[in-house]
Amino acid sequence: MTAGTPFHPRTSALNRTLAWGDWSGYHAAAVYADHHDIEYAAIRNAAALIDVSPLRKYTVTGPDACRLVDRVITRDASRMEVGQVLYTPWCEERGKVLDDGTVARTGHSSYRWTAALPCYRWIRMNASGLDVEVTDDSDSTAALALQGPMSRALLERVCGAGVSELGYFRRAGFEIAEVPVDVSRTGYTGDLGYELWIPAGGALSVWDALTDAGGDFGLRPVGIRAMDVARLEAGLLLVEVDYSGADQALTASHEYSPFELGLGPLVDLRKPAFAGRRALVAERERGGPPRRLVGLVLDWGDLERTFARADLPPAIAATVVREQTPLRSGSAQIGRATSTSWSPTLKSVIALGSVRAGHAQPGTTLTYELTVDGERADVRASVVPLPFLDLPRKRA
Repeated sequence: MTAGTPFHPRTSALNRTLAWGDWSGYHAAAVYADHHDIEYAAIRNAAALIDVSPLRKYTVTGPDACRLVDRVITRDASRMEVGQVLYTPWCEERGKVLDDGTVARTGHSSYRWTAALPCYRWIRMNASGLDVEVTDDSDSTAALALQGPMSRALLERVCGAGVSELGYFRRAGFEIAEVPVDVSRTGYTGDLGYELWIPAGGALSVWDALTDAGGDFGLRPVGIRAMDVARLEAGLLLVEVDYSGADQALTASHEYSPFELGLGPLVDLRKPAFAGRRALVAERERGGPPRRLVGLVLDWGDLERTFARADLPPAIAATVVREQTPLRSGSAQIGRATSTSWSPTLKSVIALGSVRAGHAQPGTTLTYELTVDGERADVRASVVPLPFLDLPRKRA
């Protein structure tokens, strides 16, 4: 049964069109405004408040907490400082990605782990023989993403001093409306932003404090449609869309290694042991993965001509199309696009795709199969480096 998050009393009152989606068994607002472009504009030009409570949240504590984290993730947890946050994938023994998310070191022997998919059982399985406790805080911890160029100023208004000193992928504790809030400088939009981890009982007090102060900063509640467009511009992956978790994959073609997903820089093979290391070493020794994640920009002239043949104006989805679309080189299919959308900032149609390694070089021209008025058409697509949009302010 789908349930409301701790913010549901506020989000349900705002979502007058009743545009809801299901996110891990929770009601998630797809859009609050008449159209998501208004909310997208808040992400890129003002401040956006997004309920991300459906994320899975785990706490790892105990003398061997670092050893457990290091045993599971592909990055080197032993080098993490207290207050640091890592974005990382984690794999099963065959080197296939189970999920990706963030791990924050909240104390000398404590970590907060966030994921899109349920990972509690996998983490516990890897805790064998370790003096460590793993707690599932998914329901007891609410979460908000405060994103956009005005997010820092708004957060300073409600938290006081210290927010401006919080570095990229760092975290610290603050109070909002007398509620303890852990703030991390992270997000899923590719913009300046923060994520707030809040005891569920204090969720509404924090929401009210932010919205009461937010009028001076152009704050808007934002749904998952606008966030989806922003994350695509930032080249960020969405599990079960751009790849399948290894334990959810139906066929071998749905399983991906970190190298196939462009996450190779997040794999530290200098570590002596972690889940999947042996398989990943073998993959690298074979010369790398047989397929690669790429960014694609569709040719606008081809799009116009394709629609004109059907006597139609160009009609490109403003939301992210999550259907897999064949990609060809000549007559051979060499991959598939997974997420496609119009980019309001870049003024072009962009897509993430998985292609054979020999077709992954930037500048390569591929064919994107598009269906218009029930007929299939070919549109040229150029391979480009990721991310599509890299805003310096997100790190500044």
